Amino acid sequence: MLIPKKNRREVYKYLFKEGVLQAEKDFNLPKHPELESVPNLQVIKLMQSFKSQELVTERFAWRHYYWFLTDKGIDYLREYLNLPDEIVPATLKKSTRPLERGPPRAERSGPPRRFGGEEGGRDGGRDGYRGAGRGFGGDKAGGDKAGAPGGYQPQFGGGRGGGAPPS
Repeated sequence: MLIPKKNRREVYKYLFKEGVLQAEKDFNLPKHPELESVPNLQVIKLMQSFKSQELVTERFAWRHYYWFLTDKGIDYLREYLNLPDEIVPATLKKSTRPLERGPPRAERSGPPRRFGGEEGGRDGGRDGYRGAGRGFGGDKAGGDKAGAPGGYQPQFGGGRGGGAPPS
């Protein structure tokens, strides 16, 4: 497909700046949402070409294409756009804001964690969740609460099937 150099350059600049590009799978869309002067079809076809050259990796989900620039693609675009080595895509830049971490475990306030907390143990402290007092065996308290009442006698229809009324 013939794509004007102006549109090609705009797509390449955006891809290099962000490091990722997305497009809806709508070939008739008059313009791409992020690149207003470029038709969506041209963006998809350029990225299809990049994918065949292994300059991007492609993911497709819910009628949207997602392209991620590879190292080979970064080198190609850097050469095509005449950019110095110091300029890198946004996906490779380190975050300037510090990571927010919570206080250490010993200083945490609030209730203990449900599973795998300070109780530890082989089962991850799940005894309270599973109701230790209502066990099925005779060694635990409350064994009478497990199961059907003593007078319950189930009766089965003898395999007639289909829900036929008894005859």
